[in-house]
Amino acid sequence: MPISRVMFYTICVSLGGFIFGFDASVISGAIQYIVEEFNLSPIELGFVVSAPTLGATAAILVAGPLADKFGRRNLLRVIALLYLVSAVFSALATSYWMLVIARFVGGLAFCSLMVAPMYIAEISPAAKRGKMVSVNQLNIVIGFSAAYFANYYLFQASQTTSTFTEMIGLQDNIWRWMLGLEIIPAIIWLGLLYLIPKSPRWLLLKNNKDDAKHVLTTLRDKNSVAEIELEIGQIEDSAKEKSTGLLTSLQSLFSSKLRLALSIGLIVGIAQQITGINAIFFYAPSIFEQSGVGTDAAFAQAIFVGLINVVFTVLAMYFIDKLGRKPLLIIGLAGVFVSMTLCSYGFNQATYKLSAIDYQQVVTTHNELPQAQLVDLRNVVDITFESDVVFKQQIKQYLDDNTYNKLQSELLAVSTDMNAGLVLFGILAFVASFAFSLGPVMWVLFSEIFPNHLRGVAISFVSVINSVVSFVVTLVFPIELESLGASMTFLLYGLFALLSLIFVVKLFPETKGKTLEQLEVEFNQG
Repeated sequence: MPISRVMFYTICVSLGGFIFGFDASVISGAIQYIVEEFNLSPIELGFVVSAPTLGATAAILVAGPLADKFGRRNLLRVIALLYLVSAVFSALATSYWMLVIARFVGGLAFCSLMVAPMYIAEISPAAKRGKMVSVNQLNIVIGFSAAYFANYYLFQASQTTSTFTEMIGLQDNIWRWMLGLEIIPAIIWLGLLYLIPKSPRWLLLKNNKDDAKHVLTTLRDKNSVAEIELEIGQIEDSAKEKSTGLLTSLQSLFSSKLRLALSIGLIVGIAQQITGINAIFFYAPSIFEQSGVGTDAAFAQAIFVGLINVVFTVLAMYFIDKLGRKPLLIIGLAGVFVSMTLCSYGFNQATYKLSAIDYQQVVTTHNELPQAQLVDLRNVVDITFESDVVFKQQIKQYLDDNTYNKLQSELLAVSTDMNAGLVLFGILAFVASFAFSLGPVMWVLFSEIFPNHLRGVAISFVSVINSVVSFVVTLVFPIELESLGASMTFLLYGLFALLSLIFVVKLFPETKGKTLEQLEVEFNQG
């Protein structure tokens, strides 16, 4: 069965998506412990979280040309090795900068997000291409969910005093175990990548017709010889305009013929990140702590983020080749706007008041902290604050950074009066909307809208823009919470979603059910 063979190779390749999702979200549980371990400021925390995205930006600049030169398969193997190295050194980090560098190396592997869909699109039949490429996105969200589950259960285990947890040092090194778990899937993925064939379209770009024909025959074993020859002929026709160098490719990419394709790539690439998805994924427990639910509940609620992400990604996979790419984007972006507006409203209605009873409980529980500072903290007792920003600023007047980092979550938990359920609903609705649209659709579109001979360079370019926006969003999120507050931060994400929705409605065509070669002809008309 040809689709079974294609599916097997797709699953092998898309395990990289699982590792990306795990790598990206596992840091959300480790944040609190890393901040305390290295006494980080908001900007330092932002840099730890966003360092992989910075690495991804650097890697994506060259990933496309490297994929065209050395092949998608070979590059994927290098990427798997980078994930492995990053996981090992992140878990063993002894300093802030060692951790940043280790996560930066892992970020170099994030270019799997563009290389894997490229490979999957090039081995898939047109009628199933959207679904096959979406398998990579499904693995990403399963990786997200797995990380949230792992963080929660490690957190629960760290609260016990069993012989085993003491033996492995879980209580004192919980964040190292969180980051180190990635070693296991990285090793498995590296092994599976030795089972996949080279991309038939890449082989034809390298004028290796015999091998390309052999691969296509194994992938399309229900197709007749004539049908395979027709597919090869279409690929060869699209490859006749093959560029001879990077400069020539870039000149072609910015030509008037590709204006529509490039515009669509940039719009969807920016929209996917500027609406705040990585801020939610990377900081999920921290966001829930802002609503005053406490650390334990924050870890538990993050699990729902992962589960909702998986469910709605599966729904997107089902509908992407039925409804099409554009309807999913419209539905999803509208949902992002509404859900972020709900979150903004929820935080805007919150009040913050540290009661005398709760204050005394904090002092009694934390007698290891500087008592003079805790005494000074009495100045904020029984005062009602209308803004999370003002409340935090008042607390910071009496606590040093280290003490503030240790107490922030607990003080928010006992002082916040808000509709936490509304915020939870808004966050989950946001994740559902993203998973149904921008998550899978962006990578499907990237693999479809650019011509065969420019696909590597084109996807690299738009992915760099996507990565840069992601880096900025994740870097500044802790600073936004401290300076703008949660309400204004989420409102900005909602407004960006509304603007993106307008662009999609007015500009985007539909690509479902068409071969890559048909799409190349249509988009080359400008």
